[in-house]
Amino acid sequence: MLSALAVAVAGGLELAIGEPPTRFHPVAWFGRLVGTVDREWDHPLAVGGLAAVLLPLGAATAVGTAVALAAGRAPLAAVALAGLALFLTTSLRDLLATARGVIADTETDLTAARDGLLALAGRDAGALSASEVRSAAVESASENLADGLVASLAAFVLGGLVAAGVGLPPLPVAAGTAAWVKAVNTMDSMLGYRSKRVGTPAARLDDAVMWLPARVSALLLALACGSPRALVRAQDWLDGVPSPNSGWPMGTAAAALDVRLEKPGVYVLNPAGRLPDAATAQRSVTRVGVAGVGAYLLSGLGVLAWF
Repeated sequence: MLSALAVAVAGGLELAIGEPPTRFHPVAWFGRLVGTVDREWDHPLAVGGLAAVLLPLGAATAVGTAVALAAGRAPLAAVALAGLALFLTTSLRDLLATARGVIADTETDLTAARDGLLALAGRDAGALSASEVRSAAVESASENLADGLVASLAAFVLGGLVAAGVGLPPLPVAAGTAAWVKAVNTMDSMLGYRSKRVGTPAARLDDAVMWLPARVSALLLALACGSPRALVRAQDWLDGVPSPNSGWPMGTAAAALDVRLEKPGVYVLNPAGRLPDAATAQRSVTRVGVAGVGAYLLSGLGVLAWF
């Protein structure tokens, strides 16, 4: 039960704080470290492969060791530290607020909406219509449910479960595994572009790591929208999405809301539908929030399986 409390601590901090200022955020510190790798190298794949192994492992070791040391002094201190670590590897409240703000701006100030979209989606928004900006906001909120929340929660639960199975203390391993996944995802977001060969190993590793979270997120979204069959319909459009994972939550949102989601020149999800109006887009963001709450509850139950 104390271990399950760590998930509650993370959820409570998410509800109360949302996101620490960037200058105080360990993920931002890690990002600056990753930035030192982002340059031209004579052997970019070798450097990128080494970085993809060592940097996330270093983050996991630091977090896991801190929780283990705390556990040696007081169990509640370890729970609090593990909950804090899990909170710092997840993001939901700020994601929802940013997406809602962008969608609201599409009805009053399209330029502001386009500018705001940069915090959600890595695409050129300069020529996007209001409907296309709303589509991008819905896509990003759905995809980031997996990247920003479910991936770390799932890693926390599965890492602790494996540790308990082999006789290791589950809480330090769980916290370290969540940090490892967040580090991999951060490296992919910074380096995982075709123009950056040094980022190819991190991108491929992230594809593997996100396989399960993307599909769990799609299931949670389908349930939050009250449309379990959306998960089946989404599979019809996955071949057009370059990522092997992001199409699952995005496609499920498109099917559940019966809207067209489109990244111009790249993919179209639910081509028979219409691009979302503001009310539908806002409803989609709300459903992402419901799915996020479901992810926390599921994780809390999952932790009980450690014992």
